[in-house]
Amino acid sequence: MVQTIPARDISLYELEEKFGLQLATDTNFFTEWTENLPTLTDGEQQALARVKSNYLNLNKHRLMSEEAVKMVVLSPLLDLAGFYQPPFEIETETSVEISAEDESFIVKGNIDVLVIQKHFWVLAIESKSSKFDVMTALPQALAYMLARPNPAQPTFGLLINGREFVFVKLIQQEHPWYARSYALSIERDLELHQVLSILKRLGELIVIRNP
Repeated sequence: MVQTIPARDISLYELEEKFGLQLATDTNFFTEWTENLPTLTDGEQQALARVKSNYLNLNKHRLMSEEAVKMVVLSPLLDLAGFYQPPFEIETETSVEISAEDESFIVKGNIDVLVIQKHFWVLAIESKSSKFDVMTALPQALAYMLARPNPAQPTFGLLINGREFVFVKLIQQEHPWYARSYALSIERDLELHQVLSILKRLGELIVIRNP
């Protein structure tokens, strides 16, 4: 009998048991979020200060919904990273499905935002309301990343709840392996600057790999 589960309800344990997902502990596995990051311009830093100000003002009145997080925080970041311009494309609510090898277990869901370049996934983004811990999005994002159409290349993900950001990397070897950054906060300027630098760096890498 086939069991179908929504991606939002999947657990890390189920991803490990059904799909062989494993956590990489080698610090060299995921260096893209710390090394060779581009320097931000004064204009980019000013734009980030505006994003931070908007977030703090709106979240002060009430915790931001998932849609508000996408509009107020995520959308400006994607714009500043250049993902609204060629050679990139944006898709929203992209339907994906993954199944275990014996096809007895299926996970279905919709990716909040997907950045694409020539059909290659640049970044799969899972957004949550600011009332949720950002790490609650990790199993769901990993399930989506396992559905990538180009498993031979690294796939990256971003978890965001408005206040915090976590980057994820997935590589297919004998088994799918993943690692994540620590949570970067919008409330600390240098970490918000790092978030944008990482986004720009990931865009650079995918263009280099797929010219």
